[in-house]
Amino acid sequence: MSTNLTRRRTLQSAGAAVLAAGLSSMTAAAAHAEDTAAGEDNSAPKLVTYPRPANVATNTSFKVRVRTAPDGEWQTLDIYLARAKEINATTGSGRVLSSSMVYFDFQGSVELEVTYLKGGTTKGRVRPDSLGITPELLGDTLRFTLDEPRDVVVQINDEVFDCLHVITNHIDPNPPAADDPDVIYFGPGLHTVTGGILNVPSGKTVYLAGGAVVTGQIDFTEVEKASLRGPGVLQPVSTTVGGVHVHRSENIRVEGAILLGNGLGHGMSENVLIKKTRVFTYGQWGDGFPVYCSKNITFDGCFVRSSDDSFSIYAHRGEWYGDTRDITIQNTTIWADVAHAIHVGTHGNSDTPEMIENLVIKNVDILDHREPQMDYQGCISLNAGDSNLIKNVRVDGVRVEDFRWGQLINMRVMYNKTYNTSVGRGIEDVYIKDLTYTGTRANPSLFLGYDADHAIKNVTFENLVVNGVVIADSMRKPRWYKTTDTVQWYANEHVQSLKFLTTAEAQAAAAS
Repeated sequence: MSTNLTRRRTLQSAGAAVLAAGLSSMTAAAAHAEDTAAGEDNSAPKLVTYPRPANVATNTSFKVRVRTAPDGEWQTLDIYLARAKEINATTGSGRVLSSSMVYFDFQGSVELEVTYLKGGTTKGRVRPDSLGITPELLGDTLRFTLDEPRDVVVQINDEVFDCLHVITNHIDPNPPAADDPDVIYFGPGLHTVTGGILNVPSGKTVYLAGGAVVTGQIDFTEVEKASLRGPGVLQPVSTTVGGVHVHRSENIRVEGAILLGNGLGHGMSENVLIKKTRVFTYGQWGDGFPVYCSKNITFDGCFVRSSDDSFSIYAHRGEWYGDTRDITIQNTTIWADVAHAIHVGTHGNSDTPEMIENLVIKNVDILDHREPQMDYQGCISLNAGDSNLIKNVRVDGVRVEDFRWGQLINMRVMYNKTYNTSVGRGIEDVYIKDLTYTGTRANPSLFLGYDADHAIKNVTFENLVVNGVVIADSMRKPRWYKTTDTVQWYANEHVQSLKFLTTAEAQAAAAS
């Protein structure tokens, strides 16, 4: 293990001491399991905030205050620097821009007050739009209420990068003790992992307490029944050393951590739950949640803003071999500054073909997608290359807001010579229900089979809504129009059985 026992005890002691000193907005007793003691009102509003450690980067665009609603005492939140990337479509160069992030835990309802210190505010927006939050605008200050923990982005004057990311959690009713022998505990404050990488043993929990910032990488390699918990922050040593790796491991849980700078990757792993984990990336190849050759991986309640694919789901590449199956992405918010929001299928094994199957994407908000290259567009892309077969994909309840540059959907059986050594085998059995897009900047979506033997088969849209209009084969249109013409999409002759149904038509078909 990278951290030695002496250092671990020091961190435990420091964490316990800081918590006991009451640096959060609650006492240590209230922040721990004692707040659920018999007779206490567990429905009463509570709020826990955490100080940002000294020497951790901040940003100065905002002042943010929070209080329990409707009339609790205002508390000022410490702001973290969150970075994001933009690609220059003319030169291909990328510039890194500064943004802001705050986090806190609460129970009940809270009111937030966000002041844009640069001034000149004419409008404010709280995203995802699906939450229906309309802030009260008071000059350069806006106010809004959260009735339960949500991750939201506050934009002033449509600024894409100089915005505020608000990360919130439920109060942990049972955090581990700092001296638990099965816990590697990082208390409030700034910590650096010895050697840069913390190798977590089987059966151990790494806990990042609120107010903790750990510089390093958390590595689960060839272990089982291990976890990373807590609302604290993990920042990278560099753009190549950092984040969380889950490699050749089983029964792993990651919950609550904020990753400022690197993603969380899987290789040849099984039975992994990634819950309420937040990722910000800004480096080259900055995928948020990459998955290779893994099975039974669930992402639940996550937030990701990435400088490459936010979710990338592949088969073989490098040292990873085998099928990828049973992947679920749910209750999640996605912002892709570069490439796709959800991308499936490019990499595989041409010598021993593999499958990517049984994918579920449900209750997801896609806030942005920006990609100049046509080969890499698509908020949701299924791109079968390297002899992969993509099969049995279910999309249900995905809301896409107007994005900067790209396509809503891209499905291709392809041979991309930059990355592939063979054409994909095909894409089969895709059902997309309750997909909505509201906006004007989407390029035409493309559905491209490679040839008759490498085709796209059995793709059904149920209740596809584009700018408030339900797109269905039965909709009123000139009889010589294809349904795809009504939304300016294109499907070639190697797409078999592409259907657009209303909900009533789908229900009738299921009942027949």
